[in-house]
Amino acid sequence: MGFPSPFYRWRPHPWHGLDVGPQPPTILNAYIELTPFDRVKYELDKKTGYLRVDRPNRTSSFCPTLYGFIPQTYCGKRVKEMMPGAKAGDSDPLDICVISERPIQNSEVILSARVVGGLPMLDNGEADDKIIAVLDADAAWMGVEDVSQLPSVLVDRLRHYFSTYKMLSPDEDRVKIDAPYGRKHAENVIKAAMEDYVDHFGGE
Repeated sequence: MGFPSPFYRWRPHPWHGLDVGPQPPTILNAYIELTPFDRVKYELDKKTGYLRVDRPNRTSSFCPTLYGFIPQTYCGKRVKEMMPGAKAGDSDPLDICVISERPIQNSEVILSARVVGGLPMLDNGEADDKIIAVLDADAAWMGVEDVSQLPSVLVDRLRHYFSTYKMLSPDEDRVKIDAPYGRKHAENVIKAAMEDYVDHFGGE
């Protein structure tokens, strides 16, 4: 009996071995690193493709949504040019927050996410956008096409989390997050990150 095609003899690297998604830049694959239940910050180990423990959460707030990244994206010069005041991209894959009605407690999963907007985040002068999406085919969020249709308290919680999650004290101020942007701009950021990826790593 032969193996199905395509078949990976070894696990594909989540950043480089997975497709960006079925209908980019609108419906994407998201690789999930964190869930709202995590009290420890996990991050992709870029060399091995496994999750590495980065650190325990430094503050009392926790990410209110699923959080991960979009495969085959890279925050380089094109992403930087879309962020006012940015000196560079953060040289990481593009981050994504995914809203789901039903609790998803496991990380290291792949899901289909439908883009609705994003948060413009500057971290020490680097562009570090957070794309906002809903779980595709989630009936509770089926009618949401843009971030403006989400409950404002949910977006405020995301802004608060990313404004504070790296702080060691209430006086530390290294992150700046402006008002959320809509789906059209988010899709342009995703396109820029896809092009930055090809520039940095090369195409197939």
